[in-house]
Amino acid sequence: METYELLTELLHRRKWQELKSILNDMNEQDIAELFMELDEHDLTLIYRLLPKELAADVFVNMEPEYQEMLIRAFSDTELKEVLNELYVDDAVDLIEEMPATLVKRILAHTDPETRKSINEILKYPEDSAGSIMTTEFVDLKRGMTVQDAFTRIRRTGIDKETIYTCYVTDSKRKLKGVVTAKDLLLADENEEIRDIMETNVISVSTVEDKEVVADLFQKYDFLALPVVDGEERLVGIITVDDAIDVLQDENTEDIEKMAAITPTDKPYLKTGVFATCKNRIPWLMLLMVSATFTEKIINYYEGTLTACVALTAFIPMLTGTCGNCGSQSSATIIRGLSLGDIEFRDTFKVIFKEMRVAFVCGVTLAVVNFAKLMLFDNVGAMVALVVSFTMLMAVIFAKVVGSVLPVFAKKIGFDPAVMSSPFISTIVDAVTLMIYFSVASALLGI
Repeated sequence: METYELLTELLHRRKWQELKSILNDMNEQDIAELFMELDEHDLTLIYRLLPKELAADVFVNMEPEYQEMLIRAFSDTELKEVLNELYVDDAVDLIEEMPATLVKRILAHTDPETRKSINEILKYPEDSAGSIMTTEFVDLKRGMTVQDAFTRIRRTGIDKETIYTCYVTDSKRKLKGVVTAKDLLLADENEEIRDIMETNVISVSTVEDKEVVADLFQKYDFLALPVVDGEERLVGIITVDDAIDVLQDENTEDIEKMAAITPTDKPYLKTGVFATCKNRIPWLMLLMVSATFTEKIINYYEGTLTACVALTAFIPMLTGTCGNCGSQSSATIIRGLSLGDIEFRDTFKVIFKEMRVAFVCGVTLAVVNFAKLMLFDNVGAMVALVVSFTMLMAVIFAKVVGSVLPVFAKKIGFDPAVMSSPFISTIVDAVTLMIYFSVASALLGI
C-alpha cells in the first residue's frame, strides 16, 4: 500500500524519471497488481513509462478488463509493440477474453506467422492440451554437436517460452528425445546430441484433457511438457506456469461444484449479483425439490411421531451428524480421485476401509450420545437406545454412500465433485429418517 501511495504521489507530481526508476526495479506481477488499483486515465499514463519487454510482462499479468482498457487506449504502434512481445499462448488467452471488436484489431496487428499459430491453437477443444500449449520452443537435431546446439539456442532462444528444456526432432518434426540446458553445459562441446539426449520422453496429445496434463506436472515435477499430434509430430509445449493455472481453475471449479454452485470463470467480486444468483438458484431448487423425500418420510411416519413426540427433537441432530459424516467421506474420496490415488478398481478397498472407519466413529458417537441423553436430556432409556442405535447405523450408511458415489460418478463419466455435500446430505437425510422411525417402531412398539 505504501508503494501504491508513493507511485500515485509521483504520478500526480509528474515525477516521470523517479516513477520509471521505481517501476524498473519492481516485479511485473507486483506492478500489475498496483496498476489495477488505478483509474483509466492514470493507468494509461503510467503504463507508457514501462520499457517494452517489461510492459508486455505486466500486461499479461493484468485482469482482462484492465487489458481491454489499455488496448482501447493504445495507438496502433503501441498495440503492435505489446503484441510482438507476447508469447503465442498469452496472445491466445488475450483473444479469448476480449470482445469481438478488439479481437479484430488485435489480429490485424499481429504478424502472419503469429496469427497462423494463434488460429491453430484456437481450433483445439477448450479443455484440451492444444488449447493451452505454446508453439514457441527450442528444437534440436540428433546430429548436432553441443556447440551447434548452443549456437541455435543463442540465435532463436530470445523468442522462446523456455530454453531450459530443448526437444530433439527428426526431419519430419517427430519427437525423438529431450535434452536440458544442464545436460548441454556439462557435456563436451563436440559431443553429439544423440549421445546425451533422453529418449524416454513423456508427451501428451493435442486433444488430451488439460487436467490430465496438470496431473503429469504434479507427478513428474516437469518444467515443460511436449505436445504431439496424431502422427507424433512435435507441435508445441506446455510450461509449468500454465499447468499451475489449470490446477487453480480445476480446484476452484471442484469447490464450486461441491457447494452446488455452477462454476464461473469470473472472480467473485467481478461477478454481478444476478449472475451469482443465476449460478446458485437452479441447484438450490433441485435440492429443495429433492428434499421433499424427507417430508414424505416424516408424513408417512406421523403416527410414530405422535405416539412418541420426544423423537421429533432428535431429528436435526441425527440428520446433521450423518450428513457431516457423508460429507467427510466424499471430500476425502473426491480429493483422492483428483490426485489419482484412487481408481474404480479400488472400490471394494474403499468400502471396506470406510465401513471400519464408520463403525469406530458410529460406536463412539452412539456411546457419547447415549450418555448425553441419559445424563442431561432426561429421556427414557429406550428412547436413548433408539436414537443412539440409529446414530450407529446411519453413520455407517452415510460414510459408505459418501465414499462410493464419487467413485461411481467418475466411472460413468460424471464429475465426482457433483456428488458433493448437498446431494449426499439429501440422500443421507432421507435414509437416516427411515432407519430412525423403523428402529423406533421396532424397539418402542409404536
